[in-house]
Amino acid sequence: MKTREEVYGVLCDLLVNMFEVEADDISGSANLYEDLDVDSIDAVDLVVELKSITGKQIDPDEFNSVRTVDDVVSTVVGILGIE
Repeated sequence: MKTREEVYGVLCDLLVNMFEVEADDISGSANLYEDLDVDSIDAVDLVVELKSITGKQIDPDEFNSVRTVDDVVSTVVGILGIE
């Protein structure tokens, strides 16, 4: 993943495939927990999958502050050093 848009696309695919989220429900401002019904166990699974895809360690404490799809994208972009 080399752009913010690619990160967003990968995240959307993960949400659809791992958690059966409807693609139409996903937007940057969608709250993972309230709008997309992702729970804390799902969030851990998402972190594990993102680590597998990126090859980078994701600090669970950093991930605790994410609430929206854009928050996740920004976290991954920061970890990957994408501008």
